[in-house]
Amino acid sequence: MKRLRRLLVIGALLACSACATRPAVPVDRAALQAEVFASERAFAKTMADRDHAAFTVFLADDAVFFSGDEVLRGKAAVAAAWKPLYTKPNAPFSWEPKRVEVLDSGDLALSTGPVIGADGKTVATFNSIWRREAPGRWRVVFDKGSDVCQGEK
Repeated sequence: MKRLRRLLVIGALLACSACATRPAVPVDRAALQAEVFASERAFAKTMADRDHAAFTVFLADDAVFFSGDEVLRGKAAVAAAWKPLYTKPNAPFSWEPKRVEVLDSGDLALSTGPVIGADGKTVATFNSIWRREAPGRWRVVFDKGSDVCQGEK
């Protein structure tokens, strides 16, 4: 009897763990990728429009941005560090997503692409992790740029 009870408990635990690892509903990855592309483009447009307040709307409360050797933690810290980039009449750089990948769960996405300097040359590559916080609402949780290799310029 003890053995049967133990087997039933183990079976129930295995069944629960199998359910926990599968998405509840299959996601439309193409639709989610389109949402992230649109979010990234709207995020980049805040720089072109010189609209710092709009920039902050795309930041998750717990966002982490890498800025050189410094790590900026939280929406307020990221917003404060980026504010000077919005003060001059011309944008110091722009960016455009080239590739977006979404997890099968539909909750996280990676966007990456070139960062273009004011002179029109590619100066870096951005890598952003977006989290889906509501249908159609994506916010940046991680952002880190990297130098451009010679072949990429």
